[in-house]
Amino acid sequence: MSFWKRFLITIISMLAASFIAGVIWRSSFDMVMPSYLSGAVGGLITLPVWEFLKRIKPKNK
Repeated sequence: MSFWKRFLITIISMLAASFIAGVIWRSSFDMVMPSYLSGAVGGLITLPVWEFLKRIKPKNK
């Protein structure tokens, strides 16, 4: 998989994870999630996603 595809998928997963964590936090505590905590959640999600995407190889025809 090319670098730009991995990069785009990783950014999208980071944003989605931060958004979902914020929604869960808001419904649980009825207050806005601190931005540093949302960033930490997004950052922790990007590491395994990036490593997983690096292992995907194109199929031989």
